[in-house]
Amino acid sequence: MVFDLDETLLSNWAEDQLVNFGYTAESWDAWVEEGKAPAIEPVRELYRTARRLGVEVIFITGRRERDRAGTEKNLRGIECGEYAVLIFKPEESKETAAAFKTAQRKRLTAEGRVIIANIGDQESDLSGGFAERTFKLPNPFLFHGMKRGVWMRKRLER
Repeated sequence: MVFDLDETLLSNWAEDQLVNFGYTAESWDAWVEEGKAPAIEPVRELYRTARRLGVEVIFITGRRERDRAGTEKNLRGIECGEYAVLIFKPEESKETAAAFKTAQRKRLTAEGRVIIANIGDQESDLSGGFAERTFKLPNPFLFHGMKRGVWMRKRLER
């Protein structure tokens, strides 16, 4: 079973509120390093069920390799530290999230794994195939491909 992390298993609501639903690299990097994002509970329960049934869990994230320590700390902190593979986007990668995640699922299936479910909050988490089933979760931050706060600020500026 493949899971995305941000806004799928991990909620970044607290950080997004702190920066008024904007984005700065410094603030985001500090947030990830802290490893304090809470779990989105229904997804954590799905993770627990998969592990209880002996299903391998793989995380594929658009976070960069430099985020590994904080992400692993976060996963242990929410009791989701038991997984087969945790795949980060390489630092130098220029490919889209969709292309990166598709290539990783393709590689995993070429290695002999069968991905029974792929769970994410954005189309880029799910597109490209290489999973028996895909499940798109609602994301309260996205509105037609834009961060909700950015959309709201742009609307207020009119």
